[in-house]
Amino acid sequence: MAKAKYFFNQKTLSYERLKTNWKQRLIQVISFVLSTSVFAVVIIVFVYNFFGSPKERMQQRELEYMKLQYQLLQERLQNLDILLADMQERDDNIYRIIFEAEPIPSSIRRAGYGGVDRYDRLKGYKNSDIVVLTTQRLDQIASQLYVQSKSFDEVYELAKNKSEMLASIPAIQPVKDIDLRRITSYFGIRTDPFYKVNKFHQGVDFSAPTGTEVYATGNGKVEMVEKSYWGYGNTIIINHGFGYKTKYSHLQQFKVKKGDVIKRGQLIATIGNTGKSTAPHLHYEVHKNDKPVNPVHFFFNDLSPEEYQLILELSAQPSQSMD
Repeated sequence: MAKAKYFFNQKTLSYERLKTNWKQRLIQVISFVLSTSVFAVVIIVFVYNFFGSPKERMQQRELEYMKLQYQLLQERLQNLDILLADMQERDDNIYRIIFEAEPIPSSIRRAGYGGVDRYDRLKGYKNSDIVVLTTQRLDQIASQLYVQSKSFDEVYELAKNKSEMLASIPAIQPVKDIDLRRITSYFGIRTDPFYKVNKFHQGVDFSAPTGTEVYATGNGKVEMVEKSYWGYGNTIIINHGFGYKTKYSHLQQFKVKKGDVIKRGQLIATIGNTGKSTAPHLHYEVHKNDKPVNPVHFFFNDLSPEEYQLILELSAQPSQSMD
């Protein structure tokens, strides 16, 4: 029961009981409720601004957890980058070399996903940077894995054709049982016998009597048979596939015709002295992807390690070509 309230009446000089009507009581109640509400609002605003609501604190914990997971994901992506780089290194410098395939250019391996607006949908948020970075790295890895997968498909096809490729690569000398010292001129800068100036000699000259037999150095198809009184004289070109071609010049007689499919060691011509030549000899070239390469590196089926070392020493000595 509420306590009675009194006031001092100065007219009667006595204490009288305070009486309130319902309107006064309603005003008091409303005032109390308003003051309490304002105080509560102030307290809530203060707590939410400086301490956060329980829901906000829970969301903040979830956000910190997601940041941690993104950082762990970045570390895993970095490990995948290292693993992928190792696969690419072995692919270019082991597998593709074994099967005579050109390495894949870095510009193709590192090609990313195009479009400057590709990641716009991920931007505009407080933590957009970490999401965009992770998505970019995932896209780049996916692109590199696709390129690597296509490379392995190519290497697999090359491996299936390995026996055919080994039979097609030029691997013997075009003239049998010849003394290595009868190779009168090697690949590289040599003195031209006619003009006495240094010129790049694209092949090897085998000195031998007219009529000496000339053999194909690998399986292939005769691409050209040309009779000429100038330049390289009578010439045969064999396409071995896999980017290899061989050229046989200054010939006397042809034993094959254009379009013939030939095997390694098959007789294709005899040595002559046709064209621009100082004496009977065979000018022999090996081309890989239409570029001349040193033929002595393709005599491995005929030479012992000692003979190969000797031929390298002889090729380093200055000499004059025969054509």
